[in-house]
Amino acid sequence: MPLNSQQRKTLKAKAHHLKPLIRVGQKGITDNLIEEAIQTLDRHELVKVHIAMEDRQERNDCAEEIASRCTAEIVNQIGKTCVLYKNNDANA
Repeated sequence: MPLNSQQRKTLKAKAHHLKPLIRVGQKGITDNLIEEAIQTLDRHELVKVHIAMEDRQERNDCAEEIASRCTAEIVNQIGKTCVLYKNNDANA
């Protein structure tokens, strides 16, 4: 279910102080990276991802691919950092 603007605003505020837990480096998106991202999202629900690519479109595509493969929502993306959210009913 897509996030509404109020939910995005709340999640942005919560994510502001977080440090990136997932880093996409030279190898790009690998199966191991996706598995780690899924496990991290299951534990934390709200995760910052650092994408070390210079091209803006590549970063956007990378963030969208990670979100879709992890069944997560992109809350926010600024520069090389994006915030992903995946609702975990077990934590609720």
